[in-house]
Amino acid sequence: MTLLTPEQLAIFGPPNLAYLATVSADGSPHLSPLWADTRDGMILLNTADGRTKVDNVRRDPRVAVSIHDQAHPHPPVAVLGTVIEITSEGALEHIDQLSRRYSGEPWTPHEGQTRLLLVIRPDRVLGWT
Repeated sequence: MTLLTPEQLAIFGPPNLAYLATVSADGSPHLSPLWADTRDGMILLNTADGRTKVDNVRRDPRVAVSIHDQAHPHPPVAVLGTVIEITSEGALEHIDQLSRRYSGEPWTPHEGQTRLLLVIRPDRVLGWT
């Protein structure tokens, strides 16, 4: 595991979007913009079950996450990591917290949708000087 610096951790949150790259079944990349958070040095991303990115990380947990500070776009933080946990526990509360932080509004649940929390262990940081 690579420890992200306090400066790197600080840009994971509003108004900055993280971009999650996963590996598709055919080996091609899949890229998704997501609200981002961190906890205990791990990157937290929230999504819905059934999405392509979820299928991809269940099959291959290797990911890349890129984010930059909108006010100061250089340098970006690019992280190669591993999804070490996919859980629904606490995911609905987490997406509500992210929604309130990013949009100022509570999350509106979608009937039949299961929220998932992706916990990503940073393995290597690229592009940060």
